[in-house]
Amino acid sequence: MTRIDGHTILIGLMAYPIRHSMSPTMHNTAFEALGLNYAYLAFDIDGPQLADGVKALRTLDMRGANISMPNKQAILPHLDQLDQSAELTGAVNTVVNDDGVLTGYTTDGIGFVNDMKKKGHDVKGKKVLVVGAGGAGIPIAAQSAIEGAVEIRVANRQDDHLQNAKDIAQTINDKTDAVASTLALEDEEAFKEALAWADIYVDATGVGMKPLEGKSLVENPTWLKKDLVVYDTVYAPRTTKLMEVAKDAGLQAVYNGLGMMIEQGAAAFKLWTGQDMPIDKVEAAMVAKDKENEQRTSH
Repeated sequence: MTRIDGHTILIGLMAYPIRHSMSPTMHNTAFEALGLNYAYLAFDIDGPQLADGVKALRTLDMRGANISMPNKQAILPHLDQLDQSAELTGAVNTVVNDDGVLTGYTTDGIGFVNDMKKKGHDVKGKKVLVVGAGGAGIPIAAQSAIEGAVEIRVANRQDDHLQNAKDIAQTINDKTDAVASTLALEDEEAFKEALAWADIYVDATGVGMKPLEGKSLVENPTWLKKDLVVYDTVYAPRTTKLMEVAKDAGLQAVYNGLGMMIEQGAAAFKLWTGQDMPIDKVEAAMVAKDKENEQRTSH
């Protein structure tokens, strides 16, 4: 807090719910480590509040913001321009304010791919099942195709986001070498078949986080084959119901979304500041914060 003065530059996080987010710890640690006079705050913003939130970016001359569920598509009409990745996916998770001109980017896809590589998994040549087309799932599917996945299936419930799944599948088929298709989660047999088909299963829904803690789209361990890679983009709680089911099934490659969150955050950090995030220091701070949260909830 000693960094904050009359010249401090503000960056925000706009989503709902979002008070659980580790992004403030991540970015404020990085700012302090590099001696940058920035501050990062989280704001519960949803629905009708979003337009006012974007207006505040300009009014307060904020450097930018991260955008998370349920605002990643809803924010598009409020921005001045999009970069190529945001145009391809129709979703934004990072906004940069350049003298009142707001540009939307998406760093979720590259965050997922980079974290997977760190964990020893390359999507190149793989069959990827992505569930959830309302947020991170769309850029994850797109980036997987760009990185050389041979086939991608995007699943969603039969709601407004199913069209997002169909749109990204068409874009992947039109603009990459990957083959993409969609399925509705209400078709349980098709979902089970897709799980058996896939090399990598990515859950990019909000199932497993508040207020859906203790829930999973996959509740039966027998649906999961032993060599399947399971990646849950939720990172709070650290071990989701899906991860528990996958471990009960004997799977070895089971991950939460913390690494993806850090990697996408590093990409956003670069856009705002022009500097590389000190990831080692950030990871150490987040582990410490996580332990602090566990101790608090255990009392």
